Amino acid sequence: MSNPLFNALGGGKMSGAMGQFQQMMQQFQQFRQNFQGDPKQEVQKLLQSGKMSQQQLDQLQAMAQQFQSFLK
Repeated sequence: MSNPLFNALGGGKMSGAMGQFQQMMQQFQQFRQNFQGDPKQEVQKLLQSGKMSQQQLDQLQAMAQQFQSFLK
């Protein structure tokens, strides 16, 4: 038998920003588990091929530093 309060609260699934954050974390964990190779080499390949600009890399690094503060 299901719990009506539990179901009203989303059945254990978070909504809004926390739900999106939880989903993003799950996707990142899955990516990390499946990633093969050296991340630095992959970034260099993206830069050299023009698929990523130095500005994009700088923005991603800044975002990663902010994100890292949430994980401490």
